[in-house]
Amino acid sequence: MREYLLGNVAIAKGILEAGAGVVSGYPGTPSSEIVDYLAPIAKEHGIHVEWSVNEKVAMEVAIGASWTGTRSAVTMKHVGLNVAADPFMTLAYLGVGGGMVVISADDPYCHSSQNEQDSRRYAQFARIPCLDPADPQEARDMILRAFSLSEKFGLPVMVRPTTRVSHARADVEVGLPTKRVDSPKFFKNPPRRVALPVHARPLHAELLEKQAGIEATLAEELWNRAEMRGEVGIIASGIAGLYAAEAIAELEADLSLLRIGTYPIPRRSVGDFLERLDMVLVVEEMDAVIEEFVEMVAKERNPDVKILGKRSGSIPGVGELDPLIVRNAIAGMIDLPRKMAPKMSPEALTILPPRPPTLCPGCSHRAAYYAMRKAFGKDAVFPNDIGCYTMGVGMGTVDTCLCMGASITVGSGIRFGGEERPICAVLGDSTFLHSGLTGLLNAAYNGARMTVAILDNSITAMTGHQPHPGTGRTACCELSPPLSLEDICRSLGAGSVDTADPYDLESMIGAFERARDHPGLSVVVAKQACVISAMRAGVRRPRLAVDSEKCGGCKICIKFGCPAIEFDGNVAKINALCSGCGVCAQICPEKAIEVVK
Repeated sequence: MREYLLGNVAIAKGILEAGAGVVSGYPGTPSSEIVDYLAPIAKEHGIHVEWSVNEKVAMEVAIGASWTGTRSAVTMKHVGLNVAADPFMTLAYLGVGGGMVVISADDPYCHSSQNEQDSRRYAQFARIPCLDPADPQEARDMILRAFSLSEKFGLPVMVRPTTRVSHARADVEVGLPTKRVDSPKFFKNPPRRVALPVHARPLHAELLEKQAGIEATLAEELWNRAEMRGEVGIIASGIAGLYAAEAIAELEADLSLLRIGTYPIPRRSVGDFLERLDMVLVVEEMDAVIEEFVEMVAKERNPDVKILGKRSGSIPGVGELDPLIVRNAIAGMIDLPRKMAPKMSPEALTILPPRPPTLCPGCSHRAAYYAMRKAFGKDAVFPNDIGCYTMGVGMGTVDTCLCMGASITVGSGIRFGGEERPICAVLGDSTFLHSGLTGLLNAAYNGARMTVAILDNSITAMTGHQPHPGTGRTACCELSPPLSLEDICRSLGAGSVDTADPYDLESMIGAFERARDHPGLSVVVAKQACVISAMRAGVRRPRLAVDSEKCGGCKICIKFGCPAIEFDGNVAKINALCSGCGVCAQICPEKAIEVVK
């Protein structure tokens, strides 16, 4: 049957069709919707679905399930694979039991990420198969094939969707979910499952011996296909293959096309393709993985072929591709006119205001940052982290942003590096539980004199409002033991732990001032539910309005940065975006902002 599906939902459907029994992951755009779709229907299908506390944990849960003979999948975004790399790399030695699929979604152009890392490099590094879908249909199909390949070779298999595949919608042919009938059981086998050096050495040799069989099997997959139409050709992968096919049709050019959908790249197919060409353009997103391989094969099969791609500047080395970029690269290769991108009229540019990323109207993080600046001053150092709160960069409280959980450890390094000014490291509740715990423990153990601000909005907001261990419920909405961030911080060695509501500015400023003056490691928990989650839960606060007769036009409220506040002539005005947090009323020196009766 055919269904109109989001790419990530097509992946989730494939997981159900394959009969997986365990699915774990950590939310991260563009991968989050896979678990979001599966969690509400997990009981119906008799599978275990969880949001793990981080990607390493998620990987290990999936590994354990696989070792019982149960098919498992783990989902994350590309930078999450860095967190999971430790078990991931060793798993290639130890192997799997039931089929295991690693879904690592890449994000070309950094739409919602801190880098443009290419997960295919990790698959190469670990020497495992990788499947690279071009559209939602291929994403679903590749999931099914990945499970069977995993069990054939005893290895995890990576599926690497990119943002445009994960978030595209298309008609997808799907089947019915299946249930595994095997009786799961963990069989003890230390030489296979215990990564001691004496075991790892022969397992490494075994992994290397599998490579020829993996390449031969993948070379026959339907996702690797060539169409010969001339002595000039294109080699493309993933969604770039679709762009290339569309461009060839539009240009009405006699160009040969080789689509690559699997890694290791089929050496013989590439060599046979190159032998019949004078020039080839390699089109791929992110790193020049295929291009490097093509250059190597060309030396053996056709040294005279001219190779264009990222190295020649024909394809951009950064950002994501689109149909126009690929079309123009192909046109330039065969001396046809390039097409100009449509330009916005000058009038429109003067009308449309700039729209930098900003916190939501009424977001408690904005109030917490305001209180932080009041207590610490603008000259303090504010190491920051990954989450919604990173968008507070315009408030002067985001001085660093490296990776999840790094704010505390970077702050510690800044202190031990000799910085004497006050340091206030900032991270969210989900990020703290993901990878901030060890940083706080390290700061306490080594005597870092600094403050840690945990902006607790009781949700993983940035990636779609997923629960975490601090919310008291699981991905499947089952109740779990509630955690106290304050108790955790005290147990990890923080000398001072304080909690305040950011909507109560006086209380929030006071908490930061006490933390600032503490002689050792201090923690402030700024606790207020995400404004979006609160509204969805039915929380309604009174609307606010500006008394135009009292307003002196000082624009302090405008500088606060809330999108619900604008200027109308010489006075401030509160628009329909107002959520009623009331913080603007507290900062107005004229007391001109009042509750609407």
